[in-house]
Amino acid sequence: MKYITKSPAILLLEDGKVFYGKAAGTIGTATGEICFNTGMTGYQEIFTDPSYFGQIIVATNVHIGNYGVNDEEVESDSIKIAGLICKQFEEFHSRKRSNGSLKDYFIKDGIVAISDVDTRAIVRYIRDKGAMNCIISSETLDIDVLKEKLLKVPSMAGLELSSKVSTKEAYMLGDEQAALKVAVLDLGVKKNILRSLVERGCYVKVFPQKTSLDEMMSWKPNGFMISNGPGDPSVMKHEAATIKAIINSGVPTFGICLGHQLIAEASGIATFKMHKGHRGINHPVKNLITGKSEITSQNHGFGVKAEDVAKVKNMEVTHINLNDNTIEGLRYTDRKVFSVQYHPEACPGPLDARYLFDDFVKMMN
Repeated sequence: MKYITKSPAILLLEDGKVFYGKAAGTIGTATGEICFNTGMTGYQEIFTDPSYFGQIIVATNVHIGNYGVNDEEVESDSIKIAGLICKQFEEFHSRKRSNGSLKDYFIKDGIVAISDVDTRAIVRYIRDKGAMNCIISSETLDIDVLKEKLLKVPSMAGLELSSKVSTKEAYMLGDEQAALKVAVLDLGVKKNILRSLVERGCYVKVFPQKTSLDEMMSWKPNGFMISNGPGDPSVMKHEAATIKAIINSGVPTFGICLGHQLIAEASGIATFKMHKGHRGINHPVKNLITGKSEITSQNHGFGVKAEDVAKVKNMEVTHINLNDNTIEGLRYTDRKVFSVQYHPEACPGPLDARYLFDDFVKMMN
C-alpha cells in the first residue's frame, strides 16, 4: 500500500453517522472501537501503548505529528492503535530529537488515518452516544461496502485482547544482583512501567499472560506486578484465577489499569463497560488515604463496580475520580495487595502518581 497526499477518506460510525475527510498514513481500511484522548502531547507514546490495541483514536489536539517521532519514545515494539482520526496530520516536523516523520512511521506499520475532520464534533458525538465501533477508509468511499465490513467487527465488550500483545517468551530487565525481584504478569505492559521498577532498584522478569503461579513463584519474586492491557476483563477467567492465587500467596502485589480490574474480578468484584471511558493526561484523582489530589494519565474503557467493592469486607477504596466519582484505586486491608485504575508511570502525562512505585518498593522491603 502507498501513501497518497490529501486523497479522500471516510469515517463511518456503527450507528450510521458519517464524517468525510482526507487520507493520512497508509491507504487502506481500519476498524475498531472509537475513543478519544484529550492529551496535548505524547502522541507517539499513546499510539504504542498496548492498552489501545483494537481501538481507533480520536486525537483532540489539533496538530498531530508536528514534532515527529523518536525511536526511544515508545511504550512497546510497534504501533498498537488500529487507526487514527485527527484534525491536522502534520507531514513536516520540527524537533532536533526526532529521527523521522509521523507519516513515514505510520506507513512503516501500515496504519490508516483520516485527517481534516471536525474532531470537536466527533468527540461531542461520542460523549453523547458513547463508545462504539467504527471504520475508516481511504480505499473505498462506498457506504454500503463499509457498513458490511463494520457489521463483522466484534464489540469490545466480551473481547479478550491481551493475548494479542503479551510477550511470547519471558525476559529480564535490570540488575541481576538487585535486592528486589519483581515478577510482571504481562497483559500488555507499557515499557515505562518496567523502567519505573528498574529505576527503583528492582530486577524484573516479564512473564507471558498464561504463565502459572507455580512457574512465577519458582523464580522467588519479592513482588508481583499485574500490568495494564487491552480488552474486557470480565472474560479473562484464567487470568483472574491466577491473580486470585497470587493474592493468596502473601507476596506483595501491585496492579495497574487492566491489572486493577483483574484484581477486582479475582476478589469477586465485577467490572463494567463505561459509557465513553477515561483517556487523557489531566484526569483529577483524590487519594482518600492522604486527602491529597493528583493529576493523572488515564486510558481505560472499563471500570470497577462500587456496589461490589462495598461487599468485600477486607477491601477498601483508596482513590476516586473527581470528575465522576468512579473508583480509581483499591487495596486489601489484611494483605499487601493494592491497585490503581490509572497510569502512575505516565509517558505521556504528569508525574504526580509516581509515588505508588515507591510505595510498592517499601511494601516489598
